[in-house]
Amino acid sequence: MRFVLSAVPALAAMWILPATAAEPPSGDLGKLSYAIEWRLIHAGDAVLEAHDSEARLKLDSAGLVSALFKVDNTYTVHYGPSFCATGSVLDAKEGKRHHQSTVTYDRNQNRAMWVERDIVKNEVLRTAQVETPHCVHDALGGLLALRGSTLEPGQSTLAPMSDGRRAAQVKVEAQEREEVTTPAGTFKTIRYEANLMNGVVYQRKGRVFVWVSDDAKRIPVQIRLRLAFPIGTVTLQLQKEESK
Repeated sequence: MRFVLSAVPALAAMWILPATAAEPPSGDLGKLSYAIEWRLIHAGDAVLEAHDSEARLKLDSAGLVSALFKVDNTYTVHYGPSFCATGSVLDAKEGKRHHQSTVTYDRNQNRAMWVERDIVKNEVLRTAQVETPHCVHDALGGLLALRGSTLEPGQSTLAPMSDGRRAAQVKVEAQEREEVTTPAGTFKTIRYEANLMNGVVYQRKGRVFVWVSDDAKRIPVQIRLRLAFPIGTVTLQLQKEESK
């Protein structure tokens, strides 16, 4: 069960999409709440709060999944103009484990440095670093940039992405216009796919889709991970939008 929700804060794996607009959109999304579904059960809840220089994602397990394996993860990122990442922290409490992963994006040295610590044992577990472009997106900054995208279905682009351990130019495709119904309502959307798994940035095999409302708000209303066995499909659907 833990892998169902630990795959989601690869919300770095889910929200890594670029903008092609002339000017980047505002990063202030207010507060968005999502329900996480896995194999037709309510597996957890995710809350995204995004502002002009910082974003925060809170992820909690629920129901049967929580009873079997409690997950309480918080991901915070800071970024500069055009949503270029400057630093992030993932505080992950999963079962009895409490790890903290920190990424520092050094734009002067064009390098990202990743450190994972065991908070319970107070020790460093792993470190890594990777060369990056001067401006690189993390997951949430990439999502915010996507809101300004002018990609039409059938078009694609490349975006520089990094999780602090790996970096790559990730292909992003605008695929179809679709009507999507979530607990928050019915939305006209554009479906995007980010090809960042399968060893590109993330080693896990799978596909990442994001449905963004096709209107002035450009809200991510649905996110879907199609992962290999034994996880399968994990879907986040917008439950509630609270204005900034």
